[in-house]
Amino acid sequence: MKKSTITALLLLLIGITLLLPSLNATRGGAYYSDQVAVLMYHHIHDTDESSSTITSALFEQQLTYMRDKGYQFISLAEFENFMKGGAVPDNAVFVTFDDGYESFYSHAYPILGKFGVPATVFVITDKQDNPQEYQPPYMTPVQVWEMTSARPGIISAQCHTHGMHNDPVTPYMTHRLVIDGAKETEEQYRSRIAADTAACIERMTPLGPEPINALAYPYGVYDRTSAELLKEAGIDFAFTIVPEMATRSRNPLQIPRINAGSPNISPERLHQTILRRIVANPKAAS
Repeated sequence: MKKSTITALLLLLIGITLLLPSLNATRGGAYYSDQVAVLMYHHIHDTDESSSTITSALFEQQLTYMRDKGYQFISLAEFENFMKGGAVPDNAVFVTFDDGYESFYSHAYPILGKFGVPATVFVITDKQDNPQEYQPPYMTPVQVWEMTSARPGIISAQCHTHGMHNDPVTPYMTHRLVIDGAKETEEQYRSRIAADTAACIERMTPLGPEPINALAYPYGVYDRTSAELLKEAGIDFAFTIVPEMATRSRNPLQIPRINAGSPNISPERLHQTILRRIVANPKAAS
């Protein structure tokens, strides 16, 4: 065999070898292990527009792309088990929605069912008193119960507080509010957090088969004291808006999430965002 032919074959083999990891990932190999990309969405709608609203088409495109890329979608129970030491599949993704808009029921839920994707929606329970008075409107308790009972363990509903999602400038979760002209005392603040959390858990408990033990912080705002108060009230897992991967070494009351619910986040961009957030050594991550 001529030397030039041998050289060409060697170069071809080297090229194939370099390409194999990429091909393996595309066909369902491991981008990452022992960690979870927790995705955050808010509103799925085909005419409403905002920085936290995406169309049904884009949501479906994201799920299709991720499925084809080998991502594995897990449920809340599977995620919680992972945080307690259990295993998750490679390329694990956990889908979450904040606020409890009616669009979760009318737009997101059918698409999630089409793809067999689990998801958890964090509900603001005081909005359920008059859900249609808001824009966008919120889900009713009946709509929440309909989804969680139809797909138990797959679609779950948890807390986004009862009445603390009202003011992004002065977050109720961490600020000492002025009540009747006087700033609330530390005791009043602690009582307010405890009472609000208890109210949310009480409202959500009849709306699904799973225990209510998870919460998404309003506007992603929290501090050590508010997290401790949630824990005392029965919340074991709390979700932030810090755009990182979730690992077991994370504080379960400070779980990060990657935003996927903005209109400029294409499937390819979401994929690249996750790849940039991969933790090289998840057991050592903090």
